[in-house]
Amino acid sequence: MTIEFLHTMIRVSDIDATLRFFVDGLGLQEVSRVDNEAGRFTLVFLASPDDIERTGFDTSGSPLRSGLPMVELTYNWDPEEYSGGRNFGHLAYEVSNIYDTVEHLAKMGITINRPPRDGRMAFVRTPDNISVELLQKGDALPPKEPWASAENIGSW
Repeated sequence: MTIEFLHTMIRVSDIDATLRFFVDGLGLQEVSRVDNEAGRFTLVFLASPDDIERTGFDTSGSPLRSGLPMVELTYNWDPEEYSGGRNFGHLAYEVSNIYDTVEHLAKMGITINRPPRDGRMAFVRTPDNISVELLQKGDALPPKEPWASAENIGSW
C-alpha cells in the first residue's frame, strides 16, 4: 500500500483576510481557484514556493493530483458560524488502491463514514474524530461491492 499527502482543508469566513494571512503573511502562493455558483462556495488552493519548485508543479495545471502539498481554503458564500472545529475540514491522502485501503481499515474496526461507491473517494475519521479523505491514485476504480451500495455512516 502506498500513501501520499495531498492537502488539508479549512473553512474560512473571510476569504480576503485569510488570503492576506497565508499569501502576504506566510508567503504561500495561490495555485488554483474554483468558484462554484451552484454550490455557493469558493475553493482556493495554496502551496509554498519551495514545494512548487521541489515538485516541478506547473501553476497552469490542476494541483489536485500533482504531489504538491497544499492548504485548501473553503469559503462558503452564505454566512455560517463554525463551532466545534468545523472550520477544519479534513486531511486528504492519495492511496494506491482505495478498496484495499478501506477493507484494511474496516478490518481494524474503523467505520467507513463515506464508502468509496464511485471507486474514487472515501472518508473515515481518526480516533479524535478528525475527518480523513482517501482518494484513489489515478483513475477511479470500477464500482465494487460491498462499497458500491454501502450507505454513509455518521458525518464525514
